[in-house]
Amino acid sequence: MADRPRTLLETWLEKTLFASRWLLAPFYLGLALGIVLVLIRFLQELYHLAWKALVATEAETILGVLSLVDLALTGSLLLIVILSGYENFVSKIDHSKHRDWPEWMGTIDFTALKIKLLSSIVAISAVHLLKQFMTLHTTSDRDLWWYAGIHIVFVVSSVLLALSDRIAGEAKGREAAEKVAKPQA
Repeated sequence: MADRPRTLLETWLEKTLFASRWLLAPFYLGLALGIVLVLIRFLQELYHLAWKALVATEAETILGVLSLVDLALTGSLLLIVILSGYENFVSKIDHSKHRDWPEWMGTIDFTALKIKLLSSIVAISAVHLLKQFMTLHTTSDRDLWWYAGIHIVFVVSSVLLALSDRIAGEAKGREAAEKVAKPQA
């Protein structure tokens, strides 16, 4: 079957739609500024923790450190979204001039990005849940159950997403193997 000729309108529309990916670039710049805001909050928390270090209880110190971990995970999550999102949806980054370019960069497709994103959310949720367990005397049973329930929803969602992606990957692998094994007529 011969290819159908492309119309000028169709060609122009496709070029315009493809170029529209650059409209995402300001979103990623905004998220980069979000990392700056998370850094400011991190430094503020670090200052408060250091200021109280000699008089704080063990629980207060652990809660302070958990807050730092939470902010670090949030910053890392933002960085993953920025770099992977930019590479997947806007443009490839030339990393040949960067000696310390992370290995995972440039290899994360949209599926892997979703899994990393959900994994980071689960980790952040776990830190929040641990903070609530550390302050049981100020947290109601009802609130604690909500925190635990929400965390379980995140965990189950991430497991189901990873499982569905694995099943889809295995199905694609079987289809590819069948095409290779099938004799050409």
